[in-house]
Amino acid sequence: MSSTELPGVRSASEASPQVGAVRVAEGEQLRTVVLPGLELTVRSRPPLRTGLPPALFVHGLGGSSTNWTDLMAQLEDSVDGEAVDLPGFGWSPPPADRDYSVTALARAVIRHLDAAGRGPVHLFGNSLGGAVSTRVAAVRPDLVRTLTLISPALPELRVQRSAVPTALLAVPGMASLVGRLTRGLSAEERTRGVTALCYGDPSRVTSEGFAYAVAEMERRMALPYFWEAMSRSSRGIVDAYTLGGQHGLWRQAQRVLAPTLLVYGGRDQLVSYRMAQKAAASFRGSRLLTLPQAGHVAMMEYPDVVAQAFRELLHDTGPATRDMPDTLDIRDGEDGRG
Repeated sequence: MSSTELPGVRSASEASPQVGAVRVAEGEQLRTVVLPGLELTVRSRPPLRTGLPPALFVHGLGGSSTNWTDLMAQLEDSVDGEAVDLPGFGWSPPPADRDYSVTALARAVIRHLDAAGRGPVHLFGNSLGGAVSTRVAAVRPDLVRTLTLISPALPELRVQRSAVPTALLAVPGMASLVGRLTRGLSAEERTRGVTALCYGDPSRVTSEGFAYAVAEMERRMALPYFWEAMSRSSRGIVDAYTLGGQHGLWRQAQRVLAPTLLVYGGRDQLVSYRMAQKAAASFRGSRLLTLPQAGHVAMMEYPDVVAQAFRELLHDTGPATRDMPDTLDIRDGEDGRG
């Protein structure tokens, strides 16, 4: 479970130009994808050369596609990268049906990939995006070439104490209560709290990155659907934790056929470091990267290290797509198409 928009750790000399109020790093492009009942903002980074395989990056709770800017820049020599703003986050408006469950978010990712015809992709997910990506890889193996999960929000028997406030947002009425109780906090104070929660070493954040995060915090909190998106997405994670049988996230992890890279931070306050071994045992043939100094967003703190680990995965698995079944039921007979 991630939290509200996070500052990057890029050098201050690499200041990002602005398109309106949207942050667009040098070399990035933005577009809007409109599907029935769904509108998604997609951030892309054209590869250094043609013919590179496609990749899709999925952010965590309260985050946005900008969380992947640094990693996409690191990998522009390896993949044709896109990062999506999930419904209700970043610059994507809420879904028409107001469904923020993990299944619904996975379906949104599937619909985007089906409409774009980009699959199979190298799929990356952080936190909530890791749970979403796990479900996508399990039910639509034809869309996923490899899977990279950074602190994925998979069920834990003993949730860390520092993660409890985020989980409490799932309680009906709690989001509005939190909003009232924290009304006096400035955007800067909120951003400092989020940074302290999500980064292993908050001092790595540059002043330019922090200033952007404060401005984005102000913008997001002014949106009429901010607390709804946060609370319903939190509830979606909690609900996904309680699902059993074939729809359980750990059961679906065991069904993933794509070669998988798992990344865990030793200072993660939201997803326990101790879950790394369970995840490594659940995703067949997976490889595990542990970063003792990293927090919840290793791709933002150590993008070069994560990029190198992915390149090794890419080199070892090769460019060819594995022979995989077409689709599996996502839930109650739905396969996520259309």
